[in-house]
Amino acid sequence: MTNRVHEMWPNVNPAVRGLRIAGMVILGVIGAAIFALIFGWLVMILWNWLMPVIFHLGEITYWEAFGIIILAKLIFGGIGGRGHGGPKHRNPWEGRHPEQSGGRDRWRLYREFWEQEGKQAFDNYVKDKTEPKGSPGGSPTPGA
Repeated sequence: MTNRVHEMWPNVNPAVRGLRIAGMVILGVIGAAIFALIFGWLVMILWNWLMPVIFHLGEITYWEAFGIIILAKLIFGGIGGRGHGGPKHRNPWEGRHPEQSGGRDRWRLYREFWEQEGKQAFDNYVKDKTEPKGSPGGSPTPGA
């Protein structure tokens, strides 16, 4: 973390750097609060526009709309963000055959192969595919 902060603001006094980080945190909290207020207001507007007409439900207040957002998060999103071990935490190579996956080591070997033997191996492959079989002169023989 320290290296990243130092890379962002090189040659800046550590006290000034700390104030900048604190300012970003405060702006982030204020931005999140404003987003939550606007999102609650939008839910209230949409509910009061659609639900009474479609389902004959009553209108709701801002705080009821905000409560609906929290309830929906609890029911559909769970608590604690991404800590539920879902697909975002699953190893993409898990459960695959070793020849299919190989992981990072296999890709590293692939890259090394192309750096060392790539051009020559490719030229040999093209030569094998383009030259006709059994024809010493290089021209294809009819009917062969």
